[in-house]
Amino acid sequence: MSSAAADKTVFLADEAATEALGRALAMAVKRRYGGHGGHKGATVFLRGTLGMGKTTLSRGVMRGLGHEGAVKSPTYTIVEPYEHLDPMVYHFDLYRLGDPEELEYLGIRDYFGQSSLCLIEWAERGEGILPAPDVQVTLEPEDEGRRAILRSQTLVGRELLDDLRASGPAGE
Repeated sequence: MSSAAADKTVFLADEAATEALGRALAMAVKRRYGGHGGHKGATVFLRGTLGMGKTTLSRGVMRGLGHEGAVKSPTYTIVEPYEHLDPMVYHFDLYRLGDPEELEYLGIRDYFGQSSLCLIEWAERGEGILPAPDVQVTLEPEDEGRRAILRSQTLVGRELLDDLRASGPAGE
């Protein structure tokens, strides 16, 4: 399926704008799937070099879903669960992964389901093991800020990006 019609590009001037995009993504997830008793989750790959804002965007998602505590990159633990949120969120950082097969030892397949939102930093390191993303977010430098390029990869991703476009988050 071609995803070009659902692609979205947003300029992010600073950390606050990056977190706001994460909150908007969380709201799209809630609007599309909350309270329907069915599919509430999605898989989002976060791409970009070190310091581009992947964890900041993830923090915005968690806060948008109601998390009030700290959100740090799970660089050493590989995954940080936020099971108190609806949908449950699993935040992955695969930067230190030596081999994609290591994910099998973590029981990676158990994290992906209809009731979980998986945010995966450095997803390219899990290639061949990870499922395809619903949405891929690429963060790139632009002027003094960042450009976020969001691409849908599935019908779920298309619905989420259509919702984001309709809600018009800041920075668009």
